[in-house]
Amino acid sequence: MPIYIYIPPFYAQELGIGMAAIGTVLTLARIVDAVAQPVIGILSDHLNTRWGRRKPWVGASAPLLLIAALMLCMPPQDTGSVYLFFWSVVIYVASSAMTLPYTAWAAELSGDYYERSHIVAWREGLTVVATLIATIIPALVTKYAGNDTHLPLISIVLFAGILLPICIPIALRRVPEMPVLHFRENNWRTGLGIVWRNHPFRLVLVAFLLNGVANSLPATLFLLFVTHVLDAAAYQSMLLFSYFGAWVLSVPLWLKLAHRYGKHKVWSASMVWACLIFVWVPFLSLGDVPAFLAISILSGIGLGADMVLPASMQADVVDADTLESGSQRTGLYFSMWSVATKLSLAGAVGIAFPLLDYIGFDAQSSLNGVDALAGLSLLYSIVPVALKVMAARLIWNFPIDAETQGRIREEIERRGTSGHLV
Repeated sequence: MPIYIYIPPFYAQELGIGMAAIGTVLTLARIVDAVAQPVIGILSDHLNTRWGRRKPWVGASAPLLLIAALMLCMPPQDTGSVYLFFWSVVIYVASSAMTLPYTAWAAELSGDYYERSHIVAWREGLTVVATLIATIIPALVTKYAGNDTHLPLISIVLFAGILLPICIPIALRRVPEMPVLHFRENNWRTGLGIVWRNHPFRLVLVAFLLNGVANSLPATLFLLFVTHVLDAAAYQSMLLFSYFGAWVLSVPLWLKLAHRYGKHKVWSASMVWACLIFVWVPFLSLGDVPAFLAISILSGIGLGADMVLPASMQADVVDADTLESGSQRTGLYFSMWSVATKLSLAGAVGIAFPLLDYIGFDAQSSLNGVDALAGLSLLYSIVPVALKVMAARLIWNFPIDAETQGRIREEIERRGTSGHLV
């Protein structure tokens, strides 16, 4: 996240690369990453070593990630677009090579319907906390160490260079990998056919994509909305921390509700909750910071379910595939969800900025008209509400609940016992 924030302006302002060239280069690097992700997922499913399937990827990608961060954050003065493209591809692909097996590893730690949610909750909660810390450090360096634009980038490299060599060996040594469930061979055509026939997967994927765009639109437009509609740029940090704080603190509540009512019902209810809160945003205007603070906190509570329950449901979907295919293809499935996440981010930008341009909104002007500001408010709130309603409707009757997932796991283990566990 800090690299996404600090790299583009640094390369533009300090190295003289044009903004259009930077945007094109980073987009192309993301496309390469999107193509690489299913390959990484499939390879990590098929790799079988004495250290496991997931651990070698996590361990081997860390040095490459650190090297790429060093090269991006401390470039030579004659750096151009080719240099930025190459090392952006390396850092994106290395990041995918670490995070995809990492999330698959977590999904495979438990076959229990409820315990999976707790595993995801700890992972995502700590991810939020760590992301905030990693984003704050460069900002503090900038504030207290003067205007040297190299210092925030150096702090990013130091932060990663200290923590990754500490945390990754602990995980590799202390966290087990479960036995691989495998009791049937399929060729790749048969395997893809099973993926396509996996109805729960299609439901979760479409709902995940719709909800991802719904969450990405406000994230993309947040700074514009706060600056131009509320005229409250000075309160941006406070509003963001309130939002993320509510997100983290709400997770135990959503876990408790999911344990009682089921993950899919509670996730649907959380999306409806977010809609009921966010539908009031278009009524805000200049100076309505207290009201928007309340909306940020209440909608942040809803995001707590978004960050925990879908990932836990994805592990349940993999069980359905394992039962039919005879192989545990967690990496493949999580790579497809990762691509969906990136598509939702790209979709938000692709929807928002052309529409803002069409209605005449100017981000550099403080004199946007009523219609332009109203259009920004609607894109920020009502479009996400409509998308979340569709996602909630899709997922309400999701076919895998605790009882169904329990029967699937029992059958998988029965067949695995009669076949073989790798």
